[in-house]
Amino acid sequence: MAFQVSSTSPAGKWMGFVTAVWVQAISGNNYTFSNYSDALKSLMALTQLQLNNLSVAKDVGKAFGLLAGLASDRLSTPVILLIGSVEGFIGYGVQWLVVSRRIHPLPYWAMCIFLCMGGNSTTWMNTAVLVTCIRNFRRSRGPVSGILKGYVGLSTAIFTDLCSALFADDPAKFLLMLAVIPFVVCLVAIVFLREVPPTVEIAGEAKYFWVINVVAVVIAVYLLAFDLTGRHGRVFSQVFVAILLILLASPLSIPVYLMIVNRIPANPTTSSDFESNPTEPLLTQETTEEKDTAATTAEEKKRPVIGEDHDILEAMASGDFWILFVSFLCGVGTGLTVMNNMGQVGLALGYADVSIFVSLTSIWGFFGRILSGSLSEYFIKRGGMPRPVWNAASQIVMAVGYFLMAMAMPGSLYIGSIAVGICYGIRLAVTVPTASELFGLKHYGLIYNILILNLPLGSFLFSGLLAGFLYDSQAMKTAGGGNTCIGAHCYRLVFIVMAVSCFVGFGLDVLLSVRTRNLYSKIHLARNRES
Repeated sequence: MAFQVSSTSPAGKWMGFVTAVWVQAISGNNYTFSNYSDALKSLMALTQLQLNNLSVAKDVGKAFGLLAGLASDRLSTPVILLIGSVEGFIGYGVQWLVVSRRIHPLPYWAMCIFLCMGGNSTTWMNTAVLVTCIRNFRRSRGPVSGILKGYVGLSTAIFTDLCSALFADDPAKFLLMLAVIPFVVCLVAIVFLREVPPTVEIAGEAKYFWVINVVAVVIAVYLLAFDLTGRHGRVFSQVFVAILLILLASPLSIPVYLMIVNRIPANPTTSSDFESNPTEPLLTQETTEEKDTAATTAEEKKRPVIGEDHDILEAMASGDFWILFVSFLCGVGTGLTVMNNMGQVGLALGYADVSIFVSLTSIWGFFGRILSGSLSEYFIKRGGMPRPVWNAASQIVMAVGYFLMAMAMPGSLYIGSIAVGICYGIRLAVTVPTASELFGLKHYGLIYNILILNLPLGSFLFSGLLAGFLYDSQAMKTAGGGNTCIGAHCYRLVFIVMAVSCFVGFGLDVLLSVRTRNLYSKIHLARNRES
């Protein structure tokens, strides 16, 4: 019996998904700024506002993700991955040259450009991976989004702990890892990740997602245990790295298993069932009542409704799009501000080593992503619960986290880091399938990258302006002035403003849940018919 190893076989489809998981496990480098920001601040003699604007430049790179979105409809997945990997290699490679003192510090504007390139590189990787995998697994969008975004959440901890274990938290070597490892992993994914025909289906795919979920949880717990056990010796650290690499490679067991058994697709469906439908194939199987309702005028039929394919202009003309956009800004914009400023927040509150908070945010962000993806899918199938309900809940928890950090009680930074990590992860994992369900898959790459504009926009508003300005104003009030602020007051007002923003986001998410309940009721009925 011959092995099926082509990309159009079940084994090839899952091999592509495994490599997509690896790409996501290294594409969270955009969230690691706190690990080397202090080195840049000292080397370039920057104020906090200037440093924060560097982090904004990094996030502005995501604004150019529109290019990746446009390219996703015209270029193949391997080409998009290659563009992202090369751009990241250059962007982080130049930063490594500066921090390692192999070249003199570049002008501020030049550093902004290379940080922007590093940030933009991930938009190409994420677009290639998310668009391809959601199209390959159209009936499992929640688990796919949760797993892929979950590994992005783990990537910060993976990079941080690898650097801690092998290089004693050297910021120069950390940047070298950010330049080289994503480049190599993307080259591997280029070989295997392809969009496959909808006919490549196998029975019981859900169990394979659970296998990858379990592996991901084991990796997260393993990283957390390493973080919480303090400093380690050289041999222990090397063993830790070896086991971590084995765990990351273990999802390969799925395509290998499918190759061995030469699994044939069960209950294949024709591609026409899927290609034009943005949500579920069975949503086109209208009931008598739906057919009666569909008797609209020809002009009305020309306007896409929620759940159908939209182009970008049609999506942006929808009020639901802007509700989703602004609520997303309130969640990810504030969460990204915490991640960008975690180094200075920790130092202001008296913590000499802030790497533990970076890892906590990353690891708990993983749990938020992976659990919300699977749970939101489960509750849609069970009762048609709108996916935005999860976003609304996350906004409340995030607001509580900000209030705790504003109070600066003992241990509040630990609790706040966990709360922000979980909720930031939920927002990313839930918004990805929500956008595809509301506006379709035909132009999903561009729609997704329009929503991702919230990252640079939120970074500019909350981190560059709000946090940078207020921090520097507090630093100037200290004896002798300077660019360093110590004390709970440094970020208190920042956290309070961000908490209020989360309450605004909560209201918008509740509104979107109400407006989309009919759509999710249809998806619920379609899933039940299917099962």
